[in-house]
Amino acid sequence: MPQLTLTNCNLIDCLSPAVRPGATVTVESGRIASVVQGDTPAPGGGSGTVIDLQGAYLLPGLWDVHIHPEYPNPPGTTVAQLTAWFGQNLMRGLAEAGVTSVRCAGAGHFMDVAWKRAFESPTGLAGPRVFACGNFLTTTGGHFLTSGHARECDGPYGFAEAIREQIKNGADHIKLNLSGGIMGPHWDRHLDSFLLPQEIEAAFALCHQRSMPVMAHATNPGAVKAAIRLGAHSVEHGYVMDEDCITGFLESGTWYVPTLAITHLTPAQAESPWEREYVERKALAPDLVRRADAAAEEHRRWFRVALDAGVPMALGSDVLPLRDSALLELGLWVKNGATPWQALSAATKNAAELCGAGPELGTLEPGKRADMIAVAANPLADIQNLRQLLLVLKDGRIAADHRP
Repeated sequence: MPQLTLTNCNLIDCLSPAVRPGATVTVESGRIASVVQGDTPAPGGGSGTVIDLQGAYLLPGLWDVHIHPEYPNPPGTTVAQLTAWFGQNLMRGLAEAGVTSVRCAGAGHFMDVAWKRAFESPTGLAGPRVFACGNFLTTTGGHFLTSGHARECDGPYGFAEAIREQIKNGADHIKLNLSGGIMGPHWDRHLDSFLLPQEIEAAFALCHQRSMPVMAHATNPGAVKAAIRLGAHSVEHGYVMDEDCITGFLESGTWYVPTLAITHLTPAQAESPWEREYVERKALAPDLVRRADAAAEEHRRWFRVALDAGVPMALGSDVLPLRDSALLELGLWVKNGATPWQALSAATKNAAELCGAGPELGTLEPGKRADMIAVAANPLADIQNLRQLLLVLKDGRIAADHRP
């Protein structure tokens, strides 16, 4: 792979909340070879490609660590169509929003595993890095059965069989839905927990036995505390928590992925033009809007408590499409009290660490893989400046070029 040199950039390395003006980044064999101040000519008398970024802001590629394929699906939709739509969504997220890595939170038919392998193959197909989980696992009559991503399990051996099935088909982690949610029928409520003690304990025990990280959907204090106590790698949502939950996060180091978009993107709460456009396009049913609005303030409160307490947090949206989702969630983080630096860290360095990829990705420093984006204005001044996307690189290759 030819050497690539990016000059005249304002560097945000996501190691510290500072901008390094006039930086030059050199990429060799898909990795960052050097980060220096000033211009550095390519070796060999000018060989390789040099791109003058003309003062653009260069930073790590964005992550979204809670995504799903499309849902709900029109009647008659085939698995082939769903898989194609998911791939298109992933590729547009990379090219149009600079989302270079994602962690799936449930996908029917192991389509996340399929796209992970497609993007890793030497064919050159441009898509984000995918951390796959296959189906999310819930009980009969459990959470979000209409999505097409759920697998219903009952009893310890039902969960054991399902977990082994996900492992056999190439999952990177196991998603367990311990409770209900906002987006579901009348019996699927976020204040209710679903698993019996023997079911949840057996599921966690097998995941630990097989060294599989658990991504725990937990939406009420009891479910959150059970997930932390049993060794979840991350807790998703946490719409309602208590002080014991916060203590548990801090003592265990369990990650928290708040997914603010689920409770905050409603007609009454949408403020920015991007939020209003999303809400209009999504057109949630009135009952689901009422449920989201009713949960929003409590969710906001515990997000702020966790943030202020220093709970390890990463950014995941749980909404579609990927070309909008991470950007919407970043805006909601700042709207609800995070600084742009906290939000950006959650979508880069922290997200990579959550996925076990911190040594390779998430910051811009020598030796790391060259997943980078360039934007026209400073996102540390206004997080919405991430929307001014100019350039996307994955493994040092240009995946999208939006420069004039």
